[in-house]
Amino acid sequence: MSDATRIDARGLRCPWPALRLARALRQQGTPLEILADDPAAEREIRALAEAHGIAVTAFAIDGSPTFRIG
Repeated sequence: MSDATRIDARGLRCPWPALRLARALRQQGTPLEILADDPAAEREIRALAEAHGIAVTAFAIDGSPTFRIG
């Protein structure tokens, strides 16, 4: 079981997944996992994390693209 807080942003179009991630980073910090199926989400999530100096790891949960932040 993961110790990360999970954000389900499936079905949301960019920039909403990145905005949800930004809010979670401000409110609780890392580690976070975000599920996001918009094709542009990976680029925006990586850019946001890199701007904060945080590593991103991509994988899948139940077939959904998932990104671990921190």
